[in-house]
Amino acid sequence: MTPIITVFRRSPDRGRGLARDMRVRWALEEVGQPYDVRPVSFAEMKEAAHLALQPFGQIPTYEDGGLVLFESGSIVLHVAERHAGLLPDDADARARAITWMFAALNTVEPPILELATARLLESDKPWSAARLPLVEGRVRDRLKPLSDRLADAEWLDGAFSAGDLMMVSVLLRLRASGLLDDYPNLAAYVARGEARPAYKRAFAAQYTPPAGERG
Repeated sequence: MTPIITVFRRSPDRGRGLARDMRVRWALEEVGQPYDVRPVSFAEMKEAAHLALQPFGQIPTYEDGGLVLFESGSIVLHVAERHAGLLPDDADARARAITWMFAALNTVEPPILELATARLLESDKPWSAARLPLVEGRVRDRLKPLSDRLADAEWLDGAFSAGDLMMVSVLLRLRASGLLDDYPNLAAYVARGEARPAYKRAFAAQYTPPAGERG
């Protein structure tokens, strides 16, 4: 059976690959698993049919037969565990790759999302100018040890894994901030992720502009 994932009908990032369905698309492309998509509008995401799949009214969701999953990290882990290509065969290496997935989502992503909120939603607040350096500092507190750990390696722990897929997906959110420029090895790491054929296929598939914007 072909899995189905839900995606934004009109992605708020306008095709920059930052919506969380992109992580799932990339994982499916890496393992060679065909998939279908079901676009949903913001209104449809709050309706009962979608809430039965995703109780918080978000995307993506994943349906495969009777199995329904939500949360991008859970879906990517499910894909990686059931298809070769994203987790090592060695049990210890496999555990480390999964640890990097959790590190991306639980340690690195939260301050990056806080920065996005500060820049996009709070920039007009009277306290914004004073708060922004503090938020950027918390992001740097994550980037510095990550940069030190990666050093001059190609990937985080041997061959490319689901851990790298998730970490690159998280770091991509920093592109507009310029913070990655201070960590050349991390910027190169992200570029390697984007250069993977599976990433390129997922990126090409993840955005269809509205009819009035198509050339």
